[in-house]
Amino acid sequence: MAGASGFAGALAAQIVWNHPRLELVEVSSRSEAGTRLDSLYPRYRVPLELRELDLQAIEEVDAAIVAYPHGASAPVVAEARGLGLQVVDLSADFRLRDVPTYEKWYGPHSEPDLLVGAAYGLPELNRERIRGADLVANPGCYPTAALLALAPLAEQGLIADVVIDAKQGISGAGRGGGDDEMHFVNLSENAMAYKVDAHRHSPEIEQELAELMPAASFQGASATGDPGSARVRPGAAGSLPFPVTFVPHLLPIDQGELASCYVTTEREVGEDELLSLYRERWQDEPFVKLVDRPPGVRDVRDSNDCHLFVTRNGPKVVALAAIDNLWKGAAGQAVQNLNLMLDLPETEGLR
Repeated sequence: MAGASGFAGALAAQIVWNHPRLELVEVSSRSEAGTRLDSLYPRYRVPLELRELDLQAIEEVDAAIVAYPHGASAPVVAEARGLGLQVVDLSADFRLRDVPTYEKWYGPHSEPDLLVGAAYGLPELNRERIRGADLVANPGCYPTAALLALAPLAEQGLIADVVIDAKQGISGAGRGGGDDEMHFVNLSENAMAYKVDAHRHSPEIEQELAELMPAASFQGASATGDPGSARVRPGAAGSLPFPVTFVPHLLPIDQGELASCYVTTEREVGEDELLSLYRERWQDEPFVKLVDRPPGVRDVRDSNDCHLFVTRNGPKVVALAAIDNLWKGAAGQAVQNLNLMLDLPETEGLR
């Protein structure tokens, strides 16, 4: 577990420590080397000492979860793959398949050759690709919730316009705490939107929505919206034939996330058809539950579950998704992916 001193890394270490089929052999940290993990995070009770990462010195290891920030993660992932390890990466370094798009949002990419073989790690949408992958890019927390809320509509080519209004607790900023606006004194008894003009999860959401849509939805579509222009390659960020407005918000809670998606549909979709579409799509998924009332973040806290609610509001479809941003939005989903990669039961260690 590389990067085990951060919020997501520490939780992933705890899940693996308690996993019936996995053995946690090493926890590393760049800033807390020499400290026991259960001293840094007493509630996780992982009695291992954090060490400086030295992959060459670790023997008999099959897989790694890497929880470094973007940019710092890619070289570690490359080294681990060079040693034959299967890797789940929690950073953004391998989520975006288009190098120029990645570099626009995150800066230079040190290992672009690994992008081709990386599977996008949202199991409910990409399960078979994950099973055969040696490198899985764990999705961002906002894309996880938004994509699960919107997938049934996207797969049917029903989205004409969508607004994603997403809110999460301050743990989403990581242990470093992010900007000054995320300090306790600014967020206590407060809520605020942030990065309203552009958030790094926007191209990830657009990329994966494009992957879900039927090819016919792209006929005549272009980045300029001109029906006569050349068709943009489906799957590339910015290639969607409809606008996506994504606005994130911070809530004065430590963890939890709620994505409220407001969709204008290509045609009228009745309430019965809408519910049938969502029930059929999610009925066999172990971690996705369609609920009969709007979900709250407390409903899914400390679980790998996603609770969905869908209804109509006048001409709009409203789809809500609640997840725990540290579980389904990060560490829990990483172990779900690792289970698939290692041919273990998908829910192992997560119930």
